[in-house]
Amino acid sequence: MPHKSISLLDAYNYIVGDYAKQRTEKLRGIKDQKQARQFKASTFDYCTFSGMFQTRNDKALISHSGLLCIDFDHLQSVDLLRNQLLQDEYFETQLLFVSPSGDGIKWIISISPPVGDLGGFSHSNYFAAVANYILQTYGVEVDKSGRDISRACFLPHDQQAFINPIYLK
Repeated sequence: MPHKSISLLDAYNYIVGDYAKQRTEKLRGIKDQKQARQFKASTFDYCTFSGMFQTRNDKALISHSGLLCIDFDHLQSVDLLRNQLLQDEYFETQLLFVSPSGDGIKWIISISPPVGDLGGFSHSNYFAAVANYILQTYGVEVDKSGRDISRACFLPHDQQAFINPIYLK
């Protein structure tokens, strides 16, 4: 069950603040993947960037946010892709931060709110199109789990997180 609704600026302030600093550092020190995954799932706060839900289930969507969260895991160079995404000519970054593990990126971009599977682009159509674009443009595969509207995104500590300046006004 959702705890509350937050804005993108709230998420950004949480990420750059000290709320998750200790747990992020602890997670990055855990070498066993299974133990790290369990620690993250039981310790980290998360949000669903793509919408508001009655329960965290695609069928319980109340409203789509017009945002798409793209997840990149196990990158060769976090900094290189971060800079490329921030300079992308087609997608305006709304929020970008390093993943809890430290070797990935969460990239939140705006999309036109999906109108369902009939007569328009669905959330999964948008996801597939952006994932294909990223692969063709940057040679990087995205985590396919982001296809789900209700996908949970764990919120780590990242003092260098980027938010679109329009949210700071």
